[in-house]
Amino acid sequence: MLDALDRRLVAALQVAPRASWGDLARAVGEHERTVARRLQRLLAEGAIRITAILDDLRCGLGKPVHVRVVTDPGSVDDTAAALAARADVRSVFAVTGATDVWCELIAGGPDPLQRLHEILTRELPAMPGVRATESEVVLRTFTTVADWHAPLLDAAEVEALRACAVPTLAEPPAHVELGPAERAVADLLVRDGRMSYTQIAEELGTSVPTAARKVGWLLERRLVHLRAEVEPALLGLQVEAQLGLEVRPAGIDRVGRALAGHPGVRYCAAIAGAHDLLVEVCLTHESDLYELATEFIGGLDEVNDVDMFLITHAYKRGHLLKDGRLTRRPT
Repeated sequence: MLDALDRRLVAALQVAPRASWGDLARAVGEHERTVARRLQRLLAEGAIRITAILDDLRCGLGKPVHVRVVTDPGSVDDTAAALAARADVRSVFAVTGATDVWCELIAGGPDPLQRLHEILTRELPAMPGVRATESEVVLRTFTTVADWHAPLLDAAEVEALRACAVPTLAEPPAHVELGPAERAVADLLVRDGRMSYTQIAEELGTSVPTAARKVGWLLERRLVHLRAEVEPALLGLQVEAQLGLEVRPAGIDRVGRALAGHPGVRYCAAIAGAHDLLVEVCLTHESDLYELATEFIGGLDEVNDVDMFLITHAYKRGHLLKDGRLTRRPT
């Protein structure tokens, strides 16, 4: 189990995944040895993994698609495991509601929509336990799980940690083609988001300054999002839910931005499908979910309706497979 200090240190890593032990220690007011010892233990145990997520939509690597799956009775685990085994599937959850399993997949290739057609009409229906699917394509992302951190730090601590991170462009480019060298660096960061510039240079056969420059180029343009992956329950956040919002078209952008600023919201995107916005939240208690839905979302005039689905189990998050509440090492 994680104690209060462990949780604060994990939250600090969520804000600044590549910060040094010394920078993390100064930001949260702890001794550097204590910080290093505790976080190294959590990393070794698999309670936390430092990875990265590519912005597939902006990099032209594919279209993110959210798929809800109705399964045969008793087949949720088998269906979820089969989905999690796919390389093009980023996350898989068991959820409450009319559907049983939710997943996020990336439809790539030279013709992503044709690829999506093949996945939805041929591949998913042939998987074990799949009875029906419902898909929603991401149009724009307002905030990602990599932007979120557990609300366990005060504003001054968060500001100090953000000062350790690579600064990002105020208006990053809408679309960027990654070359082979940039993609290779990105893949190394997915494997280990804290990989040193020296290690990256050795892996790629280049110089350390070149490796540092390429990492900085990816991060400042937000083409790669560094991320500290940990099960929210380990941080005391016992309630995870997905919310599908029906929003008047003129208000989608305003509502999306408002939700992105809420401390309990770890993902928010505009989607094409049965809903206009998909929102993922991590909260301490069901009463917090009730308050978010009735007061915060209820106070946004453009929202017409909300569907809520509780996440009951995570099989895969951000391409990382789960082992209960631990996260397996990336392959």
